[in-house]
Amino acid sequence: MGYTELPVKIVVILFLVFIVVSLASALYFMVKDRGQGERTVKALTVRVTLSVVLFALLMLGFYFGLIPGKLE
Repeated sequence: MGYTELPVKIVVILFLVFIVVSLASALYFMVKDRGQGERTVKALTVRVTLSVVLFALLMLGFYFGLIPGKLE
């Protein structure tokens, strides 16, 4: 594992944790508000935004060589 790979892995894991937390909060708000509130939509919007940002960061990391193209 190289020096630059560890921070990339930490960032990806943090993004995944935040995505799962946002999804869980959306489920909680959906059950608690019985589908009448807007908090579920906001939580799902955050989840989608985080997913798109993570995808873009992964693409940029691969493009700039921070993420190796070969699995070792």
